[in-house]
Amino acid sequence: MTAARLLFALFLSVAGPLSLTSAHAAPTQGTDYSLITPPQAQTTTGKVEVIEFFSYGCPHCYHMSPLLAEWKKTQLPANAVLVKVPVSLGRREWGQLVRAYYTLEATGDLERLDAQLFDAIHAKNQPLYDVDALAAWAAQNGVDPNKFRNQFNSAEVTQKAMRAEQLSRDYKVNGIPTLTVAGKYRAMGKDYPDMLRITRELVDQAAAK
Repeated sequence: MTAARLLFALFLSVAGPLSLTSAHAAPTQGTDYSLITPPQAQTTTGKVEVIEFFSYGCPHCYHMSPLLAEWKKTQLPANAVLVKVPVSLGRREWGQLVRAYYTLEATGDLERLDAQLFDAIHAKNQPLYDVDALAAWAAQNGVDPNKFRNQFNSAEVTQKAMRAEQLSRDYKVNGIPTLTVAGKYRAMGKDYPDMLRITRELVDQAAAK
């Protein structure tokens, strides 16, 4: 983990518990969140669904990533689930990274290499925007490059990538990172920790309805 990402994670580890114990009014529409219109059906059932729309190519998502990972471990309640949805926002290079996300998921390497792919692009300035560069990077990190290529070009990954792009259109995502709750709320906030605090409160609000 780079020094910048470590500082973000350390900040959340200190600020996170305080946000849970501090007194906050209920989230306010227009200030803390906006409504998703029309509301969207959740992709999972039985729990409140939190979706993060993101891209490995997005520097803002890069800075959010360690905060979100810590938030998931320490603040996401048992009645909620976090779903990460990679999107391209119409950028060809980011579209390749959407496929990379689902490829690593298919090979079983996503959890191990998620943060490393962010770091490779933003901390090491590696241009990982096509299958050749991504397969070479994956090989350097212990993934069979032929297996990576096969999955990258598979029908399964293609379908998941298309579904992710459709979700971003359904949710009217025009900037990332975006956090949504229960298909109804889009979290706002003055900074990333504040956005995560509001997201946590929106989970409780959604669960109570």
